[in-house]
Amino acid sequence: MPHRPAAIVSAMHEELRALLPLLNDRHTVRLAGRDFHHGVIHDQPVVLVLAGIGKVAAATTAVLLMHAYDVGQLVFTGVAGGLAPGVEVGDVVLARQLLQHDMDASPLFPRFEVPLTGRSHFDADAALTDALAAAASRSAGRVHQGLIVSGDRFVASAVDSNALRALLPDALAVEMEGAAVAQVCADFGRPFAVVRTISDRADDTAHVDFARFIEEVASATTRSIIEAWLLHQANSVDASSPVR
Repeated sequence: MPHRPAAIVSAMHEELRALLPLLNDRHTVRLAGRDFHHGVIHDQPVVLVLAGIGKVAAATTAVLLMHAYDVGQLVFTGVAGGLAPGVEVGDVVLARQLLQHDMDASPLFPRFEVPLTGRSHFDADAALTDALAAAASRSAGRVHQGLIVSGDRFVASAVDSNALRALLPDALAVEMEGAAVAQVCADFGRPFAVVRTISDRADDTAHVDFARFIEEVASATTRSIIEAWLLHQANSVDASSPVR
């Protein structure tokens, strides 16, 4: 069993509610307006928490997880709008890199670059992302991997999504938290991954049945991926244990 717990961070209430029944030996601590639920899933120590929406909420949650729980790795789950051709509703996107599309301190710094860091792209942990991709391939539909972009704006018009595609043609999907978590985890030197279910195409229909999609589709997808990942981890630990 890993010494440090894994953090599983949800952006939406519906996803957290789907994960909580998996948690055994549950203890809940309220800190900075957030309920941190710690326990075990398939013998793996975990902390489940609702981050809330937006980059500040996500960054605050990530910092609290590092300080209060000394988590060894962090997985952020949620939904996103599809940007790239072929990234359709119901697909799963795993981030290999993340970028803040609304970061612009030009002309002092290049557009998208986080000031004083010298970088715009933050890499997700390769091994953790590989493990989640394998879990997603076993338990979800189509899986894409690549660049996810984040910003404090719900992209819900064809004009806005076309503008993002023109500026960032490699972007697979757009959401509101992942790149902030990536920056915090980079500061702390902790591995992280971001898993998103595509809820819409980030266009003028993005708001249609959004809540129902999260409740009926995205939450179930998140639960199946996280459970498959943790079960595989538990089996790997058992297989590597010495025979007594």
